[in-house]
Amino acid sequence: MAHVVVIGASTGGLPFAYDAKKTLGNDHKVTVISNNPNFNFIPSNPWVAVGWRSEDDISFELAPHLKRKDINLIVGEATEIKPNDNQVMVGDQVVDYDYLVLATGPKLAFDEVKGLGPDGHSVSICTTAHAKVASDEWEDFCENGGGPIAVGAVQGASCFGPAYEFACIMDTDLKKRGIRDKCPMTFITAEPYIGHLGLGGVGDSKGLLESEFRQRHIKWITNAKVASIAADKVTVEEVNDEGKTIKTHEVETKHTMFLPAFKGVDTVAKLADVDTGYVNPRGFVMINDYQQSPIKENIFSLGVNIAIPPVEPTPVMCG
Repeated sequence: MAHVVVIGASTGGLPFAYDAKKTLGNDHKVTVISNNPNFNFIPSNPWVAVGWRSEDDISFELAPHLKRKDINLIVGEATEIKPNDNQVMVGDQVVDYDYLVLATGPKLAFDEVKGLGPDGHSVSICTTAHAKVASDEWEDFCENGGGPIAVGAVQGASCFGPAYEFACIMDTDLKKRGIRDKCPMTFITAEPYIGHLGLGGVGDSKGLLESEFRQRHIKWITNAKVASIAADKVTVEEVNDEGKTIKTHEVETKHTMFLPAFKGVDTVAKLADVDTGYVNPRGFVMINDYQQSPIKENIFSLGVNIAIPPVEPTPVMCG
């Protein structure tokens, strides 16, 4: 009997665990390690952040659903991976495996920009817990008459879609509340143009999103490096095609949301101490064409924690 251990139970790890158990059947064991007892549908976080959904609307408890599929669940933080021993440590608990699947998601690198994140001067929609806090701040913002909004993605970010969605969601919600005219909105992004998405564009995403923003009266700054975020302003360095600063913007704001850059979670990044071939310098997992580690044949990875190079050079790092 083989033992497959999956670290992570979000939109990558949970479907994989279901598929693995269905494929392998009762002759093999599947265990999920999750630092959250609940599954949160992360793509709905922008709706939570404006009060359109609650946490209960987008979440469910993992244990009963996994038990029904005969999948083991360990709720706790995977604190160490010992690839040479085929073991994962969850605190003091030793979990032996035959195959390991890393589906941890990313570490949110708020510390790379001064004032970024829930511990600084901007809200976040990256986790459901963050989105709940953002919802409270949104209600306060709206009840106090609104004001200028800054939204976007900082340098090094690789996931841009939620920023566009959130800008449009805020626009719609403000219209419903009758205060959109009191809330000028600026979209600030490391992308070289609106709709790049870290992918070099998708179809006519540039034209479509620029048109959408114009219709919604959302201004934008591209090729932007966010230097710092304060309670009332965002300092932005706009660069040219050579990456040289051509203008510094002081964008007034009373409600701010920026997507951060990602890194590999600490437990995975520490695999570099075992062999530098496991992860890249930012802690993302190196894989081959089969989602398999080039160092250990029994370690696989999927989702946001894998190392994917940018599709093209850009003046400000993105993608």
